[in-house]
Amino acid sequence: MDFELTQEQKDIQTAAREFAEGEFQPETAREFDQKHEFPRAIYHKAAKLGFIGSYFEEKHGGQGLDLFDNVLIEEAFCRVDSTLGSAMFAALFGSDLIMEFGSEEQKMKYLPKTARGEWLSSGAFTEPAHGSDVTFMDTVAVKDGDEYVINGGKTMITNATIADYAVVLCQTNPEAKHKGQSLFIVESGTPGFDCNELHGKMGIRATTLGEYSFSDVRVPKDALLGTENRGFYHFMEFIDVGRINVAAQSVGMALGAFERALKYSKERKQFGRSLSSFQVIQHKLADMALDIESAKLLVYKAAWFASRGKIIPKLACMAKTIATANAIRVISEAMQIFGGYGYLADYDIERFYRDIRISSIYEGTTEIQKNVVARILLQE
Repeated sequence: MDFELTQEQKDIQTAAREFAEGEFQPETAREFDQKHEFPRAIYHKAAKLGFIGSYFEEKHGGQGLDLFDNVLIEEAFCRVDSTLGSAMFAALFGSDLIMEFGSEEQKMKYLPKTARGEWLSSGAFTEPAHGSDVTFMDTVAVKDGDEYVINGGKTMITNATIADYAVVLCQTNPEAKHKGQSLFIVESGTPGFDCNELHGKMGIRATTLGEYSFSDVRVPKDALLGTENRGFYHFMEFIDVGRINVAAQSVGMALGAFERALKYSKERKQFGRSLSSFQVIQHKLADMALDIESAKLLVYKAAWFASRGKIIPKLACMAKTIATANAIRVISEAMQIFGGYGYLADYDIERFYRDIRISSIYEGTTEIQKNVVARILLQE
């Protein structure tokens, strides 16, 4: 086993870090956080340099990189800033489904514009009455000649208010439950397709959140993504990769908080000594480093297999569970080291603390991850 990054991977990591350090200034991040506004100008710059949709094929506007390369970019971005780093990748949510299961016509229509930062995407899966349970959808799509008619609603949708298109999970055969679901691409502006913004979000405020309603929304038959009545299975493959991405972002946030706390502990004086000279602080820093390194190894392992075409659901769930839990603990300890100053908005730790909390909820709660791991263990 070789744990050394290749020179190309090191170059990707360095380029991502340099871009983020140049664009993700603390005052800029705080501004977008306070305004609950998506950083379009920064996003366009990231896209121009190939960081957005880097794993799309070159003919589809990407760089042809693999998932492991993308994990390195995500980690580097979120290490520099949790708010702006996470926003860069949330804007792509849903487009991966087109990359994996779309027809060539669908890929050529949506992916190049997404990779260039011209279009934003969203994934509409969660419903008000079901939450984590995606085995049955109240949103239905009924075939009518050469069209499908969609009715229903979705909630907790990232990018809902700014997305140019959404990938929507619908029930096409209610009797078959999860075996009768299908995915559809619905473009913004389609008659009957409406959006309402959700306010009061705790963290990752540079991404918008909203809910969709579908009232007799008609889409052509070529809006069907993948195979009819296989939408649930397409979604599960997609979410396994998504969990690795969330885990990578969590590792990045933990690293960013740790580095800030380490620096602060060396500079801050208490009782005539630096904080870092106290054994209790040294133990905190050691525990934080242990948490980060153990999470990183698991995330890298899951990404390494996925990059070779072997997505392992158990590993993806383990990586997300450990990375998010460890990151929450690391950032909490970082705030403890900063003391009262860490609780103030003038310091990045307060924002990191708010941003990391969603990581154990979206793309499958920690409890769902454990359910999946346990089910797989019992089947082995």
